[in-house]
Amino acid sequence: MEFSIKTLSPEAAKTGCVVLGVYSEKELSAPAQRVDQKSNGALRAALPDLSGKTGSTLLLRGLAHVAAERVLLVGLGAKKEFGEAAYRDAVRAAANALRELGARDAALFLVDLKVRSRSLSWNLRQAVLGIREAFYRFDELKQKKGPTPSLERITLPLPPAAQLKQALAEARATADGADLTRTLGNLPSNICTPTYLAEQAKKLARDYKLQVEVLERKDMEKLGMGSFLAVTSASAEPPKLIVLRYNGAAKSKAPIALVGKGITFDTGGISLKPAGEMDEMKFDMSGAGSVLGAIRALAGMKAPVNVVGVIPTCENMPGGRAVKPGDIVTTMSGQTVEILNTDAEGRLILCDALTYAERYKPEVVIDIATLTGACVIALGHIATGLFANDQRLADEVRAAADDSWDRVWQMPLWEDYQEQLRSNFADFANIGGRPGGSITAASFLARFTRKLRWAHLDIAGTAWRSGREKGSTGRPVPLLVRFALRHAGRK
Repeated sequence: MEFSIKTLSPEAAKTGCVVLGVYSEKELSAPAQRVDQKSNGALRAALPDLSGKTGSTLLLRGLAHVAAERVLLVGLGAKKEFGEAAYRDAVRAAANALRELGARDAALFLVDLKVRSRSLSWNLRQAVLGIREAFYRFDELKQKKGPTPSLERITLPLPPAAQLKQALAEARATADGADLTRTLGNLPSNICTPTYLAEQAKKLARDYKLQVEVLERKDMEKLGMGSFLAVTSASAEPPKLIVLRYNGAAKSKAPIALVGKGITFDTGGISLKPAGEMDEMKFDMSGAGSVLGAIRALAGMKAPVNVVGVIPTCENMPGGRAVKPGDIVTTMSGQTVEILNTDAEGRLILCDALTYAERYKPEVVIDIATLTGACVIALGHIATGLFANDQRLADEVRAAADDSWDRVWQMPLWEDYQEQLRSNFADFANIGGRPGGSITAASFLARFTRKLRWAHLDIAGTAWRSGREKGSTGRPVPLLVRFALRHAGRK
């Protein structure tokens, strides 16, 4: 789908459909007022058929004196309450309606609406990302695919200012990255294996001239990654440690390190998970997918940043060679861990990857992981859990999350929680019991990041949806992209 910026008059735009906003008070937005005046009150005459509730839609055809073939009215809710959520809902509703039309092009007269204190660049980014998400389909493994939407071009009626053109380029690239993340997450684990993820990283390296290195089991053994290797010990699929580097800034600039959990399927190991909904454990590599998606986005827009992605990826399977509760392993850092629950495996591969990431002397490190069900209980499916050992970094992540509307909530990481990881037989255990499960998981990782400015994103509740709309969300690619750009000074 092609997006463009162009100054347009809503009544004179020769397009398949113009999209106009209406508040619940039956108040037309400014562009809608112009179309109504030109059409001799046709919009106001149709308002009784539109509730004005956020996301409601009404399609009008063949209005006199209006150049567009169709006019789509979209409810914006109450004007005094109109904010970010209502704007995003309106864009999504418009996209869903446009997907079902036969129009080949459309003009979205929503992007210049006043959304609290947000800039036009913010409106533009959210519009592109929302529309691309609405049009995303994963049917490549179906024999009978759904019909291809006819919509090919969307015009964003804004002045062609340099800042807005830059925002559009960012939005396109971010949408491409999020789509990659969605597709990797939606693929079944018999296709999206550790080897497959490594091949995708190599493909990105070829396409965008990135540096890539893939470490094999023998390399991990030499490095002493006993924790990572313990998780993969019963799987027939070989583990991989993927390192993907994008250099868009001066070589002297220390990189941002993104470390993504890549468990391509998680049975729980010997601490076997219940059968119900276990199929969703193919999404346990969503952290890895988001790192690949974010790097694709940053490379695609030629962002002025240096980023290194470190992805430990393997399966967690039961079997005769599987690690067992009570086993003790030695991490790459030299610290020993008593594994009390083999289903707490994400932290076991991440800890060695975080230690490995130190060699790149990163300015900051962010790990992304579907780490704990406890985070879902704490925050649901709206906010990603944020933990950090550096408050300035945490504030940066929170600002980027707000800017991208890919929201987070900061959780405590106090030393008090370390006591729950106490072990009688090793330096510490891999679980700390039920209380504060997401916090003790982060506290475990904190033991491997003492030398780093580090943040941890627990995306267990936000990386995918269950139920009828089951599928990967592509989060937190928008957050990671906005963080990298803001960190480089681009607001």
